[in-house]
Amino acid sequence: MRPMAPTHLFQTLVFGLMLFCSMTPALAQPATKYVPILTALKQSARCQKIVDDAVQETLKAFSSKNLASNQIAVTLIDLANPNDLAMGSFRGGEQIYPASVIKLFYLVAAHRWMEDNRLADTAELRRGMRDMIVESLNEATGFIVDSITGTTSGPELPEAQLEEWYFKRNVVNRYFASLGFTNINVNRKPWCEGPYGREMQSVKAHTPNHRNWLTTDATARLMTEIVTGRAVTPKRCEEMKQLLHRDLTDSKATADGQTRGFTGAALPSGAELWSKAGWTSQTRHDAAYVELPGGRTFVLVTFTVDHANEREIIPTVAKRVIQLLEK
Repeated sequence: MRPMAPTHLFQTLVFGLMLFCSMTPALAQPATKYVPILTALKQSARCQKIVDDAVQETLKAFSSKNLASNQIAVTLIDLANPNDLAMGSFRGGEQIYPASVIKLFYLVAAHRWMEDNRLADTAELRRGMRDMIVESLNEATGFIVDSITGTTSGPELPEAQLEEWYFKRNVVNRYFASLGFTNINVNRKPWCEGPYGREMQSVKAHTPNHRNWLTTDATARLMTEIVTGRAVTPKRCEEMKQLLHRDLTDSKATADGQTRGFTGAALPSGAELWSKAGWTSQTRHDAAYVELPGGRTFVLVTFTVDHANEREIIPTVAKRVIQLLEK
């Protein structure tokens, strides 16, 4: 057998070390303890009925628009009792292309990396995080993805280098999988045009994970962990909430903006909203945490497909959920 060339030997050792680190529990432990909501999150007959009623009312309201039951997914988490969170969902485990809602997961990952001293907390990183969440800019998101994965877009790569690149890009998937998140794929940049080069090369080579996927259940869980201070640390959760807050009194907010174009359109005066919306030519989604004037708090995630121009579907769901929650 011919001895391995020094360069190839070095690459093999580096790749093996990366794999070992990603799979060794002792090395994967974060600097601060993660507090999951899984033990507090329980299926609730009442929440399930609220979701089912809201979905059925919405399907009837948009029957003339041919809204079908397989084109909507909804998850509700009632935060009335933080130690006993009540949940209900409709198609909550379905994989759906999340559009810009995926940015919520990259936000949490960036804060986790910073907390563990794996990512430098710089003014430029903060600017990118703000623009990713507040303005929903894809270019800013690409910068954040590069920063947390140690990858970059660019020309096509030889097969071995592409596999190393893809392994690095999958680090966010491995992180959320370690926390018990299932049925999601979080390893692609959102695009205005594209992808090109190694991004498209990876799309073709790595199926079925050729697109980002989320479920409304996973998204609602993550949003709940942020707003209850369980994601990363309470301090970092407050920083994330500052970016997610939408000013419902903003007179300059547009009808398609994240403040009034989604769940916010259904909220009564005096309510508060924290959210991340996503929309494309085929999808229209919103992940929202709401505080009602009377003190009721809840997380509501609604995904719709093939009705991206129907601005009233998500507010219709939210209005009915609020009515039933406050009964």
